[in-house]
Amino acid sequence: MQIAETIAPSGHVRAAINLGNPVLAQKDPRTGRPRGVSVDLARELGRRLDMPVELVPFDTAGRVFEALQRDAWDVAFLAIEPVRANEITFTAPYVILEGVYLVPEASPLRTIDDVDRAGARVAVVRGSAYDLYLTRSLKHAQLVRVATAAEATDVLVRDGLDAVAGVKQPIVAFAGAHPGFRVIPGRFMFIEQAVGIPKARDAAAPYLRAFVEEMKASGFIARALAASGQGDATVAPASK
Repeated sequence: MQIAETIAPSGHVRAAINLGNPVLAQKDPRTGRPRGVSVDLARELGRRLDMPVELVPFDTAGRVFEALQRDAWDVAFLAIEPVRANEITFTAPYVILEGVYLVPEASPLRTIDDVDRAGARVAVVRGSAYDLYLTRSLKHAQLVRVATAAEATDVLVRDGLDAVAGVKQPIVAFAGAHPGFRVIPGRFMFIEQAVGIPKARDAAAPYLRAFVEEMKASGFIARALAASGQGDATVAPASK
């Protein structure tokens, strides 16, 4: 199949899996292997292309993007973002997430707009979609970039930062498990998760776009999210 050769010239699909976003992928507690909606999509894509799938795990989306320069993957599951779109061709989104702020319970910050003030320091995971977005949109607050989401919450406490920015589901889970923290109501952005391929292979983009639309319409995405404990995530609407 010519499309298969375009997507994966090596004869097997190397799928970049971002374990830093637990809505998309997590380590199975029993086996330690990646599981989740992005893993299920990768395997279904390989089945349709009649190719084996190699899961290539990363701990952050930023490292997935960096690995593109090393030709380390054939398809990736990342948020659509203008900086990334210079080098990656994206499908329409298959899941839509929200970016939110975590703050200490006693924080004077009460609204999304309150965060963007002079002197405020906000922890973000380096290279994440919300890092790239807030880099463009914040006018006064300072971003403090860290390697992982776990480190972001650590530095919030250790260094007396004002807030952590992150994906809603894990941020809400953290606040629920740690008294003394709260989530500011609302969102500062939508995070549109999509399938991406290197620009050099965008001849395969129509095939991948159709694949994603079918996966949404058939209920595959919703079932995969529910099976991995992420049933509260929002499946993206059909692309117009």
